[in-house]
Amino acid sequence: MYSDQPRSGNFQPRGPLRGTVRVPGDKSISHRALMLSALAVGESRISGLLEGEDVLATAAAMRAMGAHIERTGEGSWIVHGVGVGGLMQPSGALDMGNSGTSTRLLMGLVASHRLTATFVGDASLSKRPMGRVIDPLSQMGAEFTASPGGMLPLMVRGLVPAVPISYRLPVASAQVKSAVLLAGLNIAGITEVIEPVPTRDHSERMLRGFGAELTVDVNADGTRYIRLMGEAELKPQQIEVPGDPSSAAFFIVAALITPGSEVTVTHVGMNPTRTGIYKMLEAMGADLTYSNRREVGGEPVADITARHSPLRGIEVTPDVAPSMIDEFPVFFVAASMAQGRTITSGLDELRVKESDRLALMATGLTAIGAIVEEREDGLTIEGTGGEPLEGRATVTSALDHRIAMSFAVAGQHCYKTVTVDDVSPIATSFPTFEAILKNLQVQN
Repeated sequence: MYSDQPRSGNFQPRGPLRGTVRVPGDKSISHRALMLSALAVGESRISGLLEGEDVLATAAAMRAMGAHIERTGEGSWIVHGVGVGGLMQPSGALDMGNSGTSTRLLMGLVASHRLTATFVGDASLSKRPMGRVIDPLSQMGAEFTASPGGMLPLMVRGLVPAVPISYRLPVASAQVKSAVLLAGLNIAGITEVIEPVPTRDHSERMLRGFGAELTVDVNADGTRYIRLMGEAELKPQQIEVPGDPSSAAFFIVAALITPGSEVTVTHVGMNPTRTGIYKMLEAMGADLTYSNRREVGGEPVADITARHSPLRGIEVTPDVAPSMIDEFPVFFVAASMAQGRTITSGLDELRVKESDRLALMATGLTAIGAIVEEREDGLTIEGTGGEPLEGRATVTSALDHRIAMSFAVAGQHCYKTVTVDDVSPIATSFPTFEAILKNLQVQN
């Protein structure tokens, strides 16, 4: 799991970035592909699976609960599932490393099975609250023993038969929605999630793909009513995981802010619930071209070409946040080098991610020369008008992979070196990130 050996990284401008790259598979889809394959009866095959530590934590947990999971090649995996209701009692604690997605979704699976599971994680994950998931799963009948503040280590006692519920999400969260739906798979009757603000819909798409009876109705005001018929029989599938749009965003932003750059990222997932970052970059004036549009495994994909562009500051309203919640750190980097002011709000969720991302990005960007005002729910950033930032500083990643990668990107357009105190957490989601960035530089 996550290495406890810190490793610093130095990032500095080496001229334009040029080339074509393919990023690892989408992390959200990779987690769900392993979980649902493990709940199907028979053999599923997955290609393009992200092999970062977060996803490997999911694979290890599903193995511990009875599924047979085997890696057959780079990104290629075979899963022999146990069927809905067939999960077995794990012999030890489930180590989630740094993965909040694994933890919250697996809590949902365990909640409606006759087993008890203890979840543990690294120092970063152990500070992340799980109360948003505990609340609805408790209504379904599961019992929880958590550390103070609803944090890990945490024990879940599943209930059979559990109770189907209708749950209105108090805050936009794809993880809470998915946890409730996954619990509903092994519950007789209809489990309903009411979603006032749309979030990424990978769970809904994949559940239908595996044969679950799931419907989505949308009111005139945009509220989504997601209903799942329980005691589902999932059928094995062949799944091709598209490239992670969050991972692609780092190279897209690096190209946009670095003069003379042109980078193409191929096979990127273009699920409309995940493309907020690209829409906001386009609103800033980014030169982005989409080609080879197609559909893979029920998910839209495309190749994205980004060319260096003069960016301008914009206002990002709270309704956009769910579609780019993971991409805000690197978006803040783009904003710091735009012309004029960028204002963001409604980003309270960023304070309870792998780290307090608002505070860390504000502190780090200020250290390398940006003008940033931190508020409770967002940042206001005065851009440089395209000029490089000063750099010449060491920033703290706080065990957060996206913070580390965002400042690696910032270092591509600074006068002096940007040092990230610890880049080892990048392995949790994107083990090849530094190598790809270096290769784009080498091709100049």
